[in-house]
Amino acid sequence: MIKYILKCGKEHEFESWFLNSKEFERLKNKKLIECIYCKSKKIQKTIMSPRILKSKLRYSKKDLINKKEIVKVKNDLLKIRKFIEKNFEYVGDQLAEKVKDIYYNDKKNFNIYGTTTLEEREELREEGIELSSIPWVDKEN
Repeated sequence: MIKYILKCGKEHEFESWFLNSKEFERLKNKKLIECIYCKSKKIQKTIMSPRILKSKLRYSKKDLINKKEIVKVKNDLLKIRKFIEKNFEYVGDQLAEKVKDIYYNDKKNFNIYGTTTLEEREELREEGIELSSIPWVDKEN
């Protein structure tokens, strides 16, 4: 994974993670990356300094990621997952189709979750339908 600091044509800066630099370029060329502030698709990477890791012996305790913090974040994400599984209907890979049905048929208070492809997300966005992504933490780890 690689984290970039990105800047849109209006000079808004934000961070985003990508599988690798090729994936960033692929998504940028397909105009699937947009500014989180103004939705501009004119995105560039900014100059970044590399993060160089020191050996463990040179780290102070405050530099190391606290395992308790990681466990807390994971537990919070598991609580979100449990809430969603309890209160939302799972529609699997039919999410884009079901969302359009809810949106265009003016159905209210219908909670669903599932998966979409990047192309489906982009189509929905072009139609004015925004989705939220939630990190889906494995219950077993």
